Amino acid sequence: MTTVLIADDQPLQRMGVRMLLEGTAGLTPVGEAAHGAEAVRMAAELRPDVVLMDIRMPGMDGIEATRRIVASGGRTRVLIVTTFDLDEYAYEGLRAGAGGFLLKDARPEELVAGIHAVATGDAVVAPRLTRRLLDAYTHRVLAPADAAPAEDPRLRTLTDREREVLVAIGQGWTNAEIAQRLVLTESTVKKHVGRVLAKIGARDRIQAVITAYDTGLVSAKS
Repeated sequence: MTTVLIADDQPLQRMGVRMLLEGTAGLTPVGEAAHGAEAVRMAAELRPDVVLMDIRMPGMDGIEATRRIVASGGRTRVLIVTTFDLDEYAYEGLRAGAGGFLLKDARPEELVAGIHAVATGDAVVAPRLTRRLLDAYTHRVLAPADAAPAEDPRLRTLTDREREVLVAIGQGWTNAEIAQRLVLTESTVKKHVGRVLAKIGARDRIQAVITAYDTGLVSAKS
């Protein structure tokens, strides 16, 4: 059974999500928080598997709440659920340690699948959506595409093939697409992805995408 804490300042939104969870086998809502500080407190008390986190809430916002929940070192993972026009905030939420990002207009089955994915340590954001999200923000804050990327210490441990895989992840390719373009089997790609995540210290694929941007391997124009 996967336990879920709902953090959203809109009562109707919380009620709708709670009803969905209560009607879904394998998921149990364990609490509702109306703002970030309450989410942090309840996450510490209830130790849910997943927190569904809104971003814009009164007082402490969802980004800071996410950062504190992740920093606590517990097993609770955070899934951001917000509107796409808040792309900058969503990006910062992922940097704060969220395990995924979904839009509030996601279909019920997408939200359920996202919760299960985050609970098991997977990334939720689809590669195409990941790229749209990062493209919308990083072109304003990262170096131009023609600038020489600084050699980040995290990249020095990667083999040439692993670096290629990290670039592909950053460009939003799925494992199947990486396998096809690099002429590898999907099982081999999965092994490479696992090694890349371990070497760069990324919790999941989303953090690997962010690393690819931060280190200059991928830019918003690439």
